[in-house]
Order: sequence, then C-alpha cells, then structure tokens
Amino acid sequence: MSEVPEGLHYTKEHEWIRIDGDEFVLGITDHAQHALTDIVYVELPEVGLTVEKDGNAGVVESTKAASDVYTPISGEVLENNQAIVDDPAKINSDPENEAWFFKLKIKDISEVDS
Repeated sequence: MSEVPEGLHYTKEHEWIRIDGDEFVLGITDHAQHALTDIVYVELPEVGLTVEKDGNAGVVESTKAASDVYTPISGEVLENNQAIVDDPAKINSDPENEAWFFKLKIKDISEVDS
C-alpha cells in the first residue's frame, strides 16, 4: 500500500479529496480499489463540466463490478488524469496518489467540512 498524502478527506462512498493549492484532487480509496479488484475501465467527467456535491462524476469498472464515482464537493472540473483512462490498472497499484481521477476548482469551501 502507498503512503497516504497529507490533507486527505474521505467520504462514506470511498472517495477521497485532497487540497492541492487552490485545487482539489479527487480519487477512490485503497479500500474501494480492493473491493473492486482488477479495474479495467474508468470514465471521467469532461473538463469544464460543473459537478454538484454528491453527484455522479464518473464510473469505474472492474472484472467484478461497476461502480459510480461521486464528488463530495461542488466545483468545475479542471483536469482529468488521462493516465488512468489509458491504463485503468494504475488505480489498483496507487489509488491515493498517482491514480487520482480529476481536479476541481471548488465552488464552496465549506462543503469540505461535511
């Protein structure tokens, strides 16, 4: 298991969000990738899309199941991690560091508290 970066916040649905300057980076937890097993596909939201707190923001599929990815905060998608689209198995090897899903420009910082 990889070293967990400082500043991670977790959701009940097994996503994480990390403050990175004025951006927030989102991914799924190590627990979630273990439950899914071999990840074979990931769908991420388009850059420029505004996502709402607790809204569906993507899909992860494995040889075992498919799961929606929810965003715990509202914001605008600034960047996607193309590396995990090209090679979804990276999520299994480093889910809480290099295999982040997307970056958001946060709309309301108080949403992080919940």
